[in-house]
Amino acid sequence: MSFSSQNFSPEIVRALSECGYEKLTPVQQKAIPLARKGYDILANAQTGTGKTAAFALPIIQQLLDKNKANNHFQTRALILAPTRELAAQIAQSIEDYIKYTSLSVSAIYGGVKISSQIQQLKNGVDILVATPGRLIEHLDEKSVSLQNLEFLVFDEADRMLDMGFISSIETIMSGVSTKPQTMLFSATFSPQMNKLAAKMLSQPKRVSVTQENATADTVAHVVYPVDQERKNEMLSELIGRKNWKQVLVFVNYKETANMLLKELKLDGIKAVLCHGDKAQSARRRALSEFKEGKARVMIATDVAARGLDIKGLPHVVNFDMPFLAEDYVHRIGRTGRAGQKGHAVSFVSREEELTLQQVESLIGHTIRRVEQAGYEPKNRDALLRKMHSKPAFKNRKTRTNNPSDTSQGSAERSARIRNMVRNKAAGSKK
Repeated sequence: MSFSSQNFSPEIVRALSECGYEKLTPVQQKAIPLARKGYDILANAQTGTGKTAAFALPIIQQLLDKNKANNHFQTRALILAPTRELAAQIAQSIEDYIKYTSLSVSAIYGGVKISSQIQQLKNGVDILVATPGRLIEHLDEKSVSLQNLEFLVFDEADRMLDMGFISSIETIMSGVSTKPQTMLFSATFSPQMNKLAAKMLSQPKRVSVTQENATADTVAHVVYPVDQERKNEMLSELIGRKNWKQVLVFVNYKETANMLLKELKLDGIKAVLCHGDKAQSARRRALSEFKEGKARVMIATDVAARGLDIKGLPHVVNFDMPFLAEDYVHRIGRTGRAGQKGHAVSFVSREEELTLQQVESLIGHTIRRVEQAGYEPKNRDALLRKMHSKPAFKNRKTRTNNPSDTSQGSAERSARIRNMVRNKAAGSKK
């Protein structure tokens, strides 16, 4: 199915052709006709499925059809994204789509002076892409008005909940006096996500191109059991022995990222960092080096990596298993995109076996284990037998909710992590 068959304006079709878009992806085939008819949409779609075009193109066409003038600081369409990287990426895509129209788009997010953003918004904007926190700042400054909002999109809504943005979303919605057509896109679903959808959407049409919480068929998964203290060595050996040219490595802590960068450097492997302590300009520079092949490895934390779009990324490595099983789906969604093959590697220590079990339960299949010669973990089999024999393990329930039922979710998650670290440290001293 081609884009020209969707009755888009010649200006949009021309722009899409220049972007190299030929056929609609499955999520676009399902979502675009429904969105064009004005339905609210609840979509299960991972990164790399073409979801940006799925929600943006119908909005662009309807804005062109209605052809209203912008008022002072007004916006007609609002797209909310969890991170500045994702917001910038969405805005850039929309800019490409509207290049032959008179429509305007702006992105507002933290890390940039708010005064410069206010100047951009002064005459109003057709499409505004924003992170929740920075949008609230603009609402307080009265430099953004949602009084005449026609369209509202929540992209990667599950990550917004995970990052504790629920109260921010409620604050934003209190400033919306209209009933905009609303679309919610999420890679994973939970009771809390369904609760948000029920509150924000009106009789939505559900769009799903894969099983909920599933991973792409194009990704090959493998687990390497290894002791925690030997993960550094194993990563360097696999990169060298298998000649991996481009590897995105996920860690849970910024401190781990900094340590791993030094270790890889000692092994002669060029790596760059992407985490919260790095300025936006430094992250952009690191991403550019990684994309251009100047660095073989990018080490990232979950939040900092949201919105990263790296075409043809062949390898994703979970150096640390994620705290939440759902984050596994998001991490490996960086590879195997647009029908290309990808490789998802997880280093699993004995302490992370339970997390692995939860991941496998979530994605619905067992991941292949490979023991690397010389890196076999000590006493792993005995530990697994002991763990499986415990009643608490046998009766365990996989977590289905995101950790942020309230605005305190992010703080609670940080507290849990700190307690885990303290308990581990206390245990090692005994």
